[in-house]
Amino acid sequence: MASSLDFVTYVCDQISDAGEITYKKMFGEYTIYCNEKPIGVVCNNQFFVKKTKAGIDIYPECEQAAPYNGAKAHFLIDHIDDRSFITKFILATYQELPLPKKKKNTSSKEV
Repeated sequence: MASSLDFVTYVCDQISDAGEITYKKMFGEYTIYCNEKPIGVVCNNQFFVKKTKAGIDIYPECEQAAPYNGAKAHFLIDHIDDRSFITKFILATYQELPLPKKKKNTSSKEV
């Protein structure tokens, strides 16, 4: 079941105090970015955030689950309505995650 855009925009609004929040649709689901770093995904109208030590320190009892078959376990966030808590959680997660690797430009080939 694909996630609804209404849910995605609600999640993004709730975490917007953590930085510049954007999303990108991928295969019917959505990747969520904070200041251009991918921090999680929305799958089946559930918000999954990448696991970090900071996340465990802030929310040790958080359920962990894979957002889709073959994915690593993520935090399954159920405190989306608590804006100050989720902002603190996302900001700490963002600070711990590395910047995404630059993709090599494969479109220009030498002949």
